[in-house]
Amino acid sequence: MSGTAIIAKREYAARIRSKGFWISTIALPVLMAAWAILPSLILSKTKADHRLAVVDLTGTLASRLSDELAGIAERTGDRVFFDLELVEASTPHEELRDDLDRRALAQEIDAWLWIEADALEDGLVEYHAESLSNFITQSALERALSRVARRERFARAGFDATAIEELSGSIDLETVKVAADGSREGGGFAGFALAVGLFIILYTTTLIYGQQVMLGVLDEKSSRVVEVLVSSVKPIELLGGKLIGIGLIGLTQLSIWLLTAILLTAPGLLVAGSLLPEGVNLPTITVAIGVNFILLFLLGYFLYSSFYAMVGSAFNNPQEAQQLASLAVVFIVLPWIFFMPILNDPDSTLAVVTSLIPPFTPSLMMLRIATKMPPLWQILLGYALTVAACFGMMWLSARVYRVGILMYGKKPTFRELWRWIRYA
Repeated sequence: MSGTAIIAKREYAARIRSKGFWISTIALPVLMAAWAILPSLILSKTKADHRLAVVDLTGTLASRLSDELAGIAERTGDRVFFDLELVEASTPHEELRDDLDRRALAQEIDAWLWIEADALEDGLVEYHAESLSNFITQSALERALSRVARRERFARAGFDATAIEELSGSIDLETVKVAADGSREGGGFAGFALAVGLFIILYTTTLIYGQQVMLGVLDEKSSRVVEVLVSSVKPIELLGGKLIGIGLIGLTQLSIWLLTAILLTAPGLLVAGSLLPEGVNLPTITVAIGVNFILLFLLGYFLYSSFYAMVGSAFNNPQEAQQLASLAVVFIVLPWIFFMPILNDPDSTLAVVTSLIPPFTPSLMMLRIATKMPPLWQILLGYALTVAACFGMMWLSARVYRVGILMYGKKPTFRELWRWIRYA
């Protein structure tokens, strides 16, 4: 067995037996699933009962509001329910307001509305409550008030409010994703969640495993273990074995995540589907997306981990190394700037150009593939350019690593690093 294979086996065996690997392998998909599904699930199961007192000085809106709110309760299956109480404005207004405040504080009502006589002209209605964080309830109430006010204005102007509402009704888009293997209904959120999830996983794994390579090199250098290792294998074999071993750990973790996601979202095996509320779909991960995801992870990993290995070998401790390592973080974080424009138009010139720049290709090409499969020549060109960049970075890293791994003392300058590259 070659020195590279022995080092890779040692790195892989040491890390896969650690608790941290298995905790992160289980925790991340659980957290992402919770982020994607739980908010919709909780909202669909939540019931909002609201005891509302209404003082209507127009004399017409409150009764119509009561009918409108009853309609909302019926349409939502009583998930949004208003218990309306019409209050006569028979006492002086200030006393009535004080009494309503007292009842709200005593939890007799949740809120009270004050509709002034000129509310239709001003377009304002007062809402008083002890808590104003119930934005969902307030939004439903606001929409109901707007509909009631609109009908009343139409009626006062001599128009048929019902006919106008029917003629000016809105249109909903029924979205269908077109694919070579057949078109299927798909919610915009499902595609968005898939693109965002794969983008974030590539972003975090590239950063985490790159940092692991750098810290592993620094640890062996500071503990002088590297001096024992280089007496048995060549420095280039040590570097290659470390990159391959940690890369295999990342590949193992991503494969577990990907296989779990495919099993959960494959048609016919949709285990989570029975738990989802109506109208919420899970994204489907195709084989093409899965293969590209693995390949782009490997490209991103070798590109950035080679740089991190070079930084770790050149410096003496993490504090010194972080100054140069932050350069890699800049290139990993920059794709976030292009994230939304590419998500909105994955075929734009901006999307094509930025996804072909090697440091951005792993994350941005993945974003385009998850949103809409780019032309094959663009994918192949992105791969070719990134492979060339990986070889270039690994060449640089090997030359610095060969010298820096056995250098101790003061922090090297950029001139010294350049000298190592030229003469190693």
